[in-house]
Amino acid sequence: MNHMKNYALMAGILAVFACCSREEPGTDHPSAPPVETKPPNTKYQPAFSGQTRANGAVTKTKIKTDIITSALANPWGITELPDGRLLVTEKAGNMRIVKTTGELSAPITGLPAVNAAGQGGLLGVCLDPDFATNRTVYWTFSEQVAGGNLTSVGKGRLAADEKTIEGATVIYHALPRRTSTLHYGSRILFDKTGNLFVSTGEGSNLDTRPLAQSVSAVLGKVIRITKTGQAAPGNPTFSGAGALPELYSIGHRNPQGLAIHPVTGELWECEHGPRGGDEVNRIQPGRNYGWPVITYGIEYSGEPIGDAIQQKDGMEQPAYYWDPVVSPSGMTFYAGKRVPEWENNLFIGALSGQHIVRLVFSNNKVVGEERLLASEGQRFRDITQGRNGALYAVTDQGRLYRIDKE
Repeated sequence: MNHMKNYALMAGILAVFACCSREEPGTDHPSAPPVETKPPNTKYQPAFSGQTRANGAVTKTKIKTDIITSALANPWGITELPDGRLLVTEKAGNMRIVKTTGELSAPITGLPAVNAAGQGGLLGVCLDPDFATNRTVYWTFSEQVAGGNLTSVGKGRLAADEKTIEGATVIYHALPRRTSTLHYGSRILFDKTGNLFVSTGEGSNLDTRPLAQSVSAVLGKVIRITKTGQAAPGNPTFSGAGALPELYSIGHRNPQGLAIHPVTGELWECEHGPRGGDEVNRIQPGRNYGWPVITYGIEYSGEPIGDAIQQKDGMEQPAYYWDPVVSPSGMTFYAGKRVPEWENNLFIGALSGQHIVRLVFSNNKVVGEERLLASEGQRFRDITQGRNGALYAVTDQGRLYRIDKE
């Protein structure tokens, strides 16, 4: 009898242990060597294990890659229409619809002019959650105004014939104006409450760089606004004179990636570092992500940035960083079922890295990194997941890829 009781007790303990140790889908604890083999630019040490150069991961499912078209001109943003076609922005200021068979529409007219000099142009794009009934599109772009340039947010209605954007209006300007044509950001997407997240860059120049820390400027920020461009209800409150109500997080450099985790609903962001120090951040409202006070990078000249510190009280650590850089741009979490090992993994287009990053997480920490399509020699600018479970990625060289289970 005692033997049976002991057996039952042990079985219960094992059952509890198995339940508590169960991992999320997509977590396979990779054990391969890190994919980055080049020496870092600095001797800076990570704040915690796995913050950089995580173990390598390898996709076991057979994947096929198709080039849908190579005829785009510097595509920057991509999102899926309800019928499976893809809406793409091009840097020079055009918006096009691309069929998954490769056919491109003519440029959609009616958009406001963009300043495509430098890193500017027609940038991020997303659809209204009620697009099926109101056909409203939102986008970010670099706008030239009296006294300088701005990251701006536009909206308008895609006409029934899909040839024009009707009633295009600019609903938000990321002030102050700056003379730089660098570091605009900028991605845009809806949260689950029907409000918009928008990322903005800090302009790059030494005179605007410190504004990433200013609560009265919209440079180097993630903001949260309504469909009409007002501060969204429920935003955090920042302390300081002139603190703006639309601010959601501060202390960013050049954030070109935003994505919402499919399970937790949390916002994640990626941004370009200088020479080293590209970051992936889990964005929490009201937090300061440090730039330019703390960074894992250095100036392009090799000089240190500020006090050359990587940690400071009141400033958040990146969930992950790269040194040397990969230049992370658009990103998306995989929420499909076609490749189960990818579930809840983060996919990021890498520009200078010329590959697609796959990050595997456990408890919000990166436990594996894979580099996909590295042999293609392409600067991957944005990536999205289609309703069919495939990934679609665009490159600066004009290609649109479909990445799917074989």
